Amino acid sequence: MNRRALLRLGGAGLLAVVAGCSAAGGSGDTRRVSMTDDFAYDPARITVDAGTTVRWTNDDDVGHTVTAYGDGIPADATYFASGDFDTERAARDDITGGLLPAGDAYEHTFTIAGTYDYFCVPHEGSGMTGTVVVR
Repeated sequence: MNRRALLRLGGAGLLAVVAGCSAAGGSGDTRRVSMTDDFAYDPARITVDAGTTVRWTNDDDVGHTVTAYGDGIPADATYFASGDFDTERAARDDITGGLLPAGDAYEHTFTIAGTYDYFCVPHEGSGMTGTVVVR
């Protein structure tokens, strides 16, 4: 088994444990988005219920970020970005601080209904953007 397959298997097992704990605790489900080797989020658009956690997993060999557009989330929502930045500007100013290496993951729980647009800082120019719609 190669390293990438092992990492995916480990991530899948962890996802099952996390999802099971979330359901048992009365919270929402966990949904997975992959960061792929063609500089994309898969799926690029996901619709979830409020209370759902989205887990972005880097299934590529290069680092990627998950960075919300500051003006692309509901006004009363919590800002989110890998690296735990509080603003889009802070995330753009410290690209390496938010990079997720191969096999790593970032999670955010969406509690406010609305549309959340996000991107990968180093690959935004290549079209690496995504959307979470919370109902």
